[in-house]
Amino acid sequence: MSTAIQQRPRSDLAPGRFGQSRYMIRRKFFKLFGGAFHIYDDAGNVVFYSKMKAFKLKEDLRVFTGEDMQEEVFSIKARNILDISATYDITESATGQKLGALRRKGLKSILRDEWLILDVNDQEVGMIQEDSMLLALVRRFLSNLVPQTFQATVGGAPVFTFRQRFNPFIQKIDLDYSMDTGGKLDRRLGIAAAVLLCAIEGRQQGG
Repeated sequence: MSTAIQQRPRSDLAPGRFGQSRYMIRRKFFKLFGGAFHIYDDAGNVVFYSKMKAFKLKEDLRVFTGEDMQEEVFSIKARNILDISATYDITESATGQKLGALRRKGLKSILRDEWLILDVNDQEVGMIQEDSMLLALVRRFLSNLVPQTFQATVGGAPVFTFRQRFNPFIQKIDLDYSMDTGGKLDRRLGIAAAVLLCAIEGRQQGG
């Protein structure tokens, strides 16, 4: 299994929107159709805004630099309709360049969520996995109030954690990139994964 997604832009890990070690993702509360998320840096500044298009048969999320949606950064689009092993392509909006993809491990995710991180050629380079089988079963069959936690690895090394805060009304997610000191995962793919997990997996929590 390859350990690198692609040759990333030098600015990827520079200070700025994509250079943060921690992000907080908050689902917009009053949103009747589709889904919308604010993404904050550690200082509480909005660095991205994501919106899911309503009434689409295939999930289609766009990530912008702000709520004015003047500058689109990348898109997250499902390849197929209602696919248990759905694959989502992550594409840079300015260039149309594919950054990679995320694929849900269909039947295995019924009991414990697992996602594959794919490179531009659909080769597996990493995995995102729910914290434990026991807690996953508790969430599904006993209580959806147990917050979800995921860990992502690339080449067996941890690159980020995704932790849902306990809040039955407003979905808030902490994305921690601090363990990825070697820059193994393109920040754009990590942010896309967190947004997708909020939108798709968060439904299990009544988000």
